[in-house]
Amino acid sequence: MLKEQVFDQLKTAMKNKDVLAKGVLTLVKAALDSAEKEKGTALTQEEEIAVINREVKQTNQALDGAKAAAREDLIEKEEAKLTLLKSFLPKQLSEEEIAQALQEAGVGAGMNMGDAMKIAKPLLNGKAEGAIISKVVKALIS
Repeated sequence: MLKEQVFDQLKTAMKNKDVLAKGVLTLVKAALDSAEKEKGTALTQEEEIAVINREVKQTNQALDGAKAAAREDLIEKEEAKLTLLKSFLPKQLSEEEIAQALQEAGVGAGMNMGDAMKIAKPLLNGKAEGAIISKVVKALIS
């Protein structure tokens, strides 16, 4: 499970005195523990990935804010955090692979965005970021 993997990396980061990795991994472990406690049972692989995706989305927002403020120190920190978080996610699909999967699932020109996303979300959950899925769906249905 992802939780054990995070915990193992956290122990390694503590031994190596890697402050950034320790901070990020502690945050991820707390988010996973919180989600598990809220659910009342162990999380499934998909639920763990959803928690990691939520952390990636928050980090992307922080990175955008740092870029807007031209804060090089924060940009570097957030990019390192993002790299570490993405290491826990399954391999992300390229836009071409997403488009191919969606076409095979029946998404095409003339569909409305809502119906297309209802097909795309479950199909690609954890395999691609929501913004990229949305972009590809818009291109396919127009």
